[in-house]
Amino acid sequence: MADEAVQNNNIGDLAKAMSFFKRAEEVAATDNFDYAIDMYIEGLKRAPDAVDEGHKPLRRNALIRQGKGGKKPGMMDKMKHSRGKNAMENMFNAEFLLSRDPDNLSYAEQMLKAAVAGNFRKTALWIADLIFEANRASDKPSLQSFLLLKESYSAIEEYAKAIGACQYACRLKPDDAALADELKTLSANLTMQKGKYGEEGDFRQSINNRESQQKLQAQQATIKTVDFRQQAVADARQLYQTDKSAVNTNKLADALADLQTEEAENEAVKLLNAAFLQSQDFTFKRKAGEIELKTFRRHVRRAKAALEKHPTSEKGRAAMNEATKLLLSAELEHYRLCMENYPTDLRMRYEYGVRLMRNQKFDQAIPFLQDARKEPRHKIQAMNKIGLCFFMKGWFNDAIDSFVHAIDEYEIKDDDTAKDLRYNLARAYEQQQGTAEKALDLYRKLAQLDFGYKDVKARIDRLRTGTQQ
Repeated sequence: MADEAVQNNNIGDLAKAMSFFKRAEEVAATDNFDYAIDMYIEGLKRAPDAVDEGHKPLRRNALIRQGKGGKKPGMMDKMKHSRGKNAMENMFNAEFLLSRDPDNLSYAEQMLKAAVAGNFRKTALWIADLIFEANRASDKPSLQSFLLLKESYSAIEEYAKAIGACQYACRLKPDDAALADELKTLSANLTMQKGKYGEEGDFRQSINNRESQQKLQAQQATIKTVDFRQQAVADARQLYQTDKSAVNTNKLADALADLQTEEAENEAVKLLNAAFLQSQDFTFKRKAGEIELKTFRRHVRRAKAALEKHPTSEKGRAAMNEATKLLLSAELEHYRLCMENYPTDLRMRYEYGVRLMRNQKFDQAIPFLQDARKEPRHKIQAMNKIGLCFFMKGWFNDAIDSFVHAIDEYEIKDDDTAKDLRYNLARAYEQQQGTAEKALDLYRKLAQLDFGYKDVKARIDRLRTGTQQ
């Protein structure tokens, strides 16, 4: 009976939910984030799958709350939200705790399990994608998280994403024959799913008419068609003109950015900056900055492609250098603002430290990267970047200490991060007087693991020649 109740609630009442969401936005604007979280969850209880209207803005405000020093859930909160009567209650209990501790992936995973159990497909897909990106970017990716994602994606028939999660799991456990078999099964399921699109099966029967079928398929496509993206802008613009709420502002900005044209991106930036000036909500400014960075990165890619076609062109090289310079400057300013507005967010201190390093401001970068070591997700990369800063300053002993420490801390020994750490350590040994043999030994082991890695082969040849002399 509990599952049946969950299914009934899955339909939800978005109209009633929107009044709670609107109230949540109002109180969040006064920095009353705890009450805003409660309002979002009350609204979501009426429309559990309202991802764009409820879950995403709740997540956004949870991150703002965290950046402004919001406390994590206490023991009483954890006890009160430890268990629900059904899948929906379990989902919202987990989301409540996640909103007060946004970096705690165990809460996100509890929410995912409940969303799958309650058949809240849109919510399950959204939170699964969030977990996937966080785990993929982690210095120590969790095998168990990838396995959970594999099962969850498979349960909601997102086989392409289930395959991606399974592939990552296989990398962490390459000798697991059962995992390899599951990967084959998922690939077969994906092939069968694609085949059903041409049949009159359940998939077709669930779509009432040709227009809705095309829209659904367009929404689910990995690469959206131009027509759909333009229609998404038109729909979002109509919503925005009716109600210029934060949700609708972000929807229109996202739809414009999705067109991937400079004109549309400029409009999105202008829209978000205007919203920021009116509300002083930095999340608008942050999103505007992210869109601007996409534009700068596209300029760099174009300049690079042009230079690759004409490698001797001085004009092309100058254009490439100028595009790169503008990108580096824009990134530095964007993450400076983010760090100032989220002073307790160690991720922002990491990003700002990286941008200082890329702008060759090594002395300024090191303290921010040292702070970022306290954030588990960026700990290893921060240590690696600190070592690189010392290396670029010519402090080779300090660079060696940093790289050795990072290698000792990092459990995975054969992924890209592990290889990069060993390569950087070898470079430091190569520069430090009297340690060439240590450099050669590290390069040799890298070559045995990945013979084509960077310029390892050339460095081995050069060091061996020097040794023989």
